[in-house]
Amino acid sequence: MAYHRGMDQVRWLGDDEQRMWRAYLEATRQLNRALDRQLVRDSQISLTDFEILVYLSEAPEGSLRMWELADRLSATRGGATRAVSRLEGQGWVERTECAEDRRGMIARITAAGREAVHAASRGHVEAVRAILFDGLEPGDVAVLERVFQGMRERMAQE
Repeated sequence: MAYHRGMDQVRWLGDDEQRMWRAYLEATRQLNRALDRQLVRDSQISLTDFEILVYLSEAPEGSLRMWELADRLSATRGGATRAVSRLEGQGWVERTECAEDRRGMIARITAAGREAVHAASRGHVEAVRAILFDGLEPGDVAVLERVFQGMRERMAQE
C-alpha cells in the first residue's frame, strides 16, 4: 500500500491513531534533542557528527563514499559535505579522492576520530538506555523493532 494518495481517497486518522502519531513525532523530536544535548555537554560533539563517526567506524576500512554517507544520514550531499568538513577541522575525518573513478570522494575516520567516538559512546549509550529502553516493558523491544523495520521496508519500496 503506497502512502501517496489523492485527496478523494484519504483515510483520515482515527482519534487513537492521531494521538499515537503526535506522540511519536513529539517523542522522536525530544529524543533527538536530549541525545544531542547529552553528547554536546559530555563530549563536545553533536548527534549528527557522532552518527557520522559511528557509521565510519563501523564501515570496512573506516571509510565510506560521500554519497553513501549522505544516504545513511538521510541528508543531502551538501549537508553531508558540510558535516564532514566540520569533522575534518577537528582532525576526526579525512577526505580523499575515490581511486576507482576520481570524481567521487571518500570520507575516512582517523585515529583521533576513533578515540572521539569511543570516548562519547559510553555516555551516549547510557542516555539511550535511560531515555528509551529503561521505560519499556518486556516484549516491547521486539514489537517496536518489528514496527519500525516494517516502516523502513515500506518506505524503501517507494
